[in-house]
Amino acid sequence: MTVFSFSAYEGFQPGHRSAVRDFSDFARSPNQAQDPELYELENQAFDRSGLVLAAMRELAPWAGQTLLDLGCGSGYRLPGYAAEAAVVIGVEPDPTLLPLAADRCPEVRVLPGSAEHIPLADASVDVVHARFTYFFPPDCDAGLAEVMRVLRPGGALVVVDNDQRHGQFADLLAASPWAAALSRADATDAWWEARAARRVEVMSRWQFDRRGDFEAVLRMEFPDEVVTPWLSGHPDVLGLSYGYVLFAVRARGV
Repeated sequence: MTVFSFSAYEGFQPGHRSAVRDFSDFARSPNQAQDPELYELENQAFDRSGLVLAAMRELAPWAGQTLLDLGCGSGYRLPGYAAEAAVVIGVEPDPTLLPLAADRCPEVRVLPGSAEHIPLADASVDVVHARFTYFFPPDCDAGLAEVMRVLRPGGALVVVDNDQRHGQFADLLAASPWAAALSRADATDAWWEARAARRVEVMSRWQFDRRGDFEAVLRMEFPDEVVTPWLSGHPDVLGLSYGYVLFAVRARGV
């Protein structure tokens, strides 16, 4: 658990109700935070065909808009967003990843924060993206409320989550003791449905250039007792089928 102060960062707004000087509801990521370089390879393998990005864009176009990348990590996607959006802001709770994000895309403002603590003014962004972070129902009402606060009327939150039912990645999740214990696809769907979210499934792939990179990423994400037999049964492959579920919620209009 890491605790740090907002006050040293540009964009901190003293007195703003979402900007607390210190917060302790942050747990470091077991993958990206532990090995950012290896996670970079995972990002490069993600959805090379662009199917997920196209679905996100259809749910909430961000061309010419103000976009918040919530949980931006090391900033891998910030340059792509900046090429389309009028303004891009990255928010990330891990102080070890913040400078990586800031260095990757200097024209993007990168601030410390989380879903529960977004250091931005009310109704200040048009689109919020959250990939594999923060929104794990049923314990994320506070985060959703905070996102709705910073969205302008009619703006949208788009959450990218793992499909726990379809694809080879879902099979690995089901075989992994820790992941299987957290699996709650039905409850997740019901939670978002109760909040009038639009749900979209996308079947894509992880695709790597080198077998060694693929194996290393799998071992970062899953225990050896799951990865080793899977790799033995899939010799020489450089990727796997990977399903995603997107949830989109709109802020109320004027």
